[in-house]
Amino acid sequence: MEVIIAEHAGFCFGVKRAVKMAFTAAESKEKSVHTLGPLIHNPQVVGRLSEQGVEKVDSLTEINDGIVILRSHGVASPQVAIDAKSKGLTVIDATCPFVTNAQRYAKLLVDEGYLVIMVGDRHHPETLSVLGHAGGDILVTEDFDEIQTWLNRFANKKRVGVISQTTQTFQKFSDVVSLCLKLCEEVKVFNTICYATEERQDEAEKIAREVQSMVVVGGKNSANTTHLADICRQEGIPVYHIETAGEIKNSWFNGIQRTGVTAGASTPDWIIKEVVEQLQKVQ
Repeated sequence: MEVIIAEHAGFCFGVKRAVKMAFTAAESKEKSVHTLGPLIHNPQVVGRLSEQGVEKVDSLTEINDGIVILRSHGVASPQVAIDAKSKGLTVIDATCPFVTNAQRYAKLLVDEGYLVIMVGDRHHPETLSVLGHAGGDILVTEDFDEIQTWLNRFANKKRVGVISQTTQTFQKFSDVVSLCLKLCEEVKVFNTICYATEERQDEAEKIAREVQSMVVVGGKNSANTTHLADICRQEGIPVYHIETAGEIKNSWFNGIQRTGVTAGASTPDWIIKEVVEQLQKVQ
């Protein structure tokens, strides 16, 4: 079976930066090191960090001293870093710069009096961090009906700002922007989708058109990996979202001559390599 591997797969800039910060902090061995929430959405990487002494906690109340790393998705509000420093903790901010941009643009739109819509998953930690930094009401949704209902509630306020979760699909984001342009008098848009996300999505779509099945590698809790799988499914082929090579079943590829492989932005190279090697053994 021929295996077509996406050129742009695996760690993006923000994830690579965060992981490097965490491993560097662990090397010091002088202080305890914790991440506030999982550093990235990849259980295997989080596991390796734990082996190096970097432990995940859910709250600052669980840390009394040492280093705390703010996760790549950002934290719930700017107050978190202030509280950490007030406890005497050393704070390492590993928030992805693209998430920081989304936080900044959300606050700008709120401060300028726009009704703000964020295209994304309202329960995702990145989204929660953007909301916490914005300091005002934001509608987070992917649902057109919900957007229309919300805008109708504010019929006298048709100045709308639109941003996106950094891992959202460009198509869904542009569809929401188009809807707002039809319904509102003024629309201010910031494209806060990470360039690495767009790059991986475009490439996954292209490969999915050329193969008979796709394997998408990455954390099951990873939004950008899930979106990659969804994009590939739109091409009408079997798509398998896996975290490790151990999940692969040879029966998936009966009668398949060409399969494609892509991976989310939080998937390390060593996992991608293991998956490709396993696929190349399929007869």
